Amino acid sequence: MKKKPNFIFILTDDQGPWALHCAGTEELSTPNLDALAAEGLRFDNFFCASPVCSPSRASILTGKIPSAHGVQDWIRSGNIARELCDGQDLFGDYSEERTPTQYLAGEKTYTDILSQHGYECALSGKWHLGDSMNPQHGHSQWYTIGKGEVAYFQPDIIEDGNITKREGYITDLITDKALDFLHDFSHKESPFYLGVHYTAPHAPWGKEHHLEKYWQLYEGSQFKEMPNTADHPDSVVNPVSSIPGERERLLTGYFAAISAMDAAVGRIVTQVSELGMGEDTYIIFMSDNGMSMGHHGVWGKGNGTFPQNMYEEAIKVPCIFSCPSKIRATGVCSTLVSQLDIFPTLLELAGINAEHGDKYRPGSSFVSLLGMESQGKFIEQDIIICEEYGPVRMIRTEGEKYIHRYPYGPHEYYDLHNDPEESRNLIDSPACQHRIVGLRSRLEEWFLHYGDPLKDGLRESNKGYGQMDRVGPNARVLHKFAPE
Repeated sequence: MKKKPNFIFILTDDQGPWALHCAGTEELSTPNLDALAAEGLRFDNFFCASPVCSPSRASILTGKIPSAHGVQDWIRSGNIARELCDGQDLFGDYSEERTPTQYLAGEKTYTDILSQHGYECALSGKWHLGDSMNPQHGHSQWYTIGKGEVAYFQPDIIEDGNITKREGYITDLITDKALDFLHDFSHKESPFYLGVHYTAPHAPWGKEHHLEKYWQLYEGSQFKEMPNTADHPDSVVNPVSSIPGERERLLTGYFAAISAMDAAVGRIVTQVSELGMGEDTYIIFMSDNGMSMGHHGVWGKGNGTFPQNMYEEAIKVPCIFSCPSKIRATGVCSTLVSQLDIFPTLLELAGINAEHGDKYRPGSSFVSLLGMESQGKFIEQDIIICEEYGPVRMIRTEGEKYIHRYPYGPHEYYDLHNDPEESRNLIDSPACQHRIVGLRSRLEEWFLHYGDPLKDGLRESNKGYGQMDRVGPNARVLHKFAPE
């Protein structure tokens, strides 16, 4: 290798860990992602940091938990100056926007560090961490959307400091710009980091929102591999199971969005090969958070219910690491790994000191799991995964899961070895009390150690309806979260 490696980080939006053909959903067509997984390493126990988009994206970039970086829900306000939207026919409601707010201001991200070490960093796709107008955190190239959700056709695009509605399908527009960035990088000596952040397969899922050829792949399907159960009693979305054909309509759109995105990934992989970048470029594929599409009767992620849920489908994400000329390990890795581990892993792959001294970063590099020499072995013994979504916190080991909802509950405990479907809550089982007490103690120790008291999620009224401002002393308004 003549220079530092390049990175293409492909991040999808609301893709469940089950939502790949190679992950076991054979009804779903994802040939390009299946090929990427076949030549690299696919993780089937990869966890997000929070089962909702903005906190998990912030945790990927910073290596910190939400209670350390302060992004604790999806960003509802602070994406863009409202006056820039006035008079434009844009998607969705911009009425709650006020002043652009950089939610990660003062935080150091791995893109900051890569940029400081000679990398050119570019973003094509969703940002959703505040102030969508201005490149930040080491990015010198910037092509994004106005907020967190966007129309698939005629989306709101931000480029060169302007927001305008563009003709085309958002997945293809993001890909076209990514290909332009790759072509420009091919003429430069410096290494690059390219974030390709698709909005797929996030809603909307109606037929009018998706390309006909991908809709037709699934039109008329009964989706026999997908669950077909009554709506969850705590669901906060519109009814699905009681409306004839609604389940099939939603799944058709969701699957169509994934297959269109899969084709786009194929275009990127092809260009990498044609430009002769394959030997020096890691391609990482991941979703920001998981998604339930009828699983447990839930149609959504963590905030698909209230109180927020921590089902496996919401907290796990698909993840593939691919670079045939570098990664020696192939197949499927079942070790428990977290998005918090991305920060040190990418920096080690780039040959950069990962600043292990930061007390707020719990992750460890998993370079050794890729079959490569590493500065240190990934901690595989007694692994725990901790997550949070406001007052809902979870600890998960290889075979157990404990969920604590502050201050009043309800709490949950699952024996995943014997109940992988999470169908039997054993929180009141006398035989499990010793285990539950131990897990709760470890959970509280985790957040005491890795959380920042000034940004602790337990201090905010988070009901899953969106974050309105920064938390703690940096907030500009008293009410940071939307009311009930």
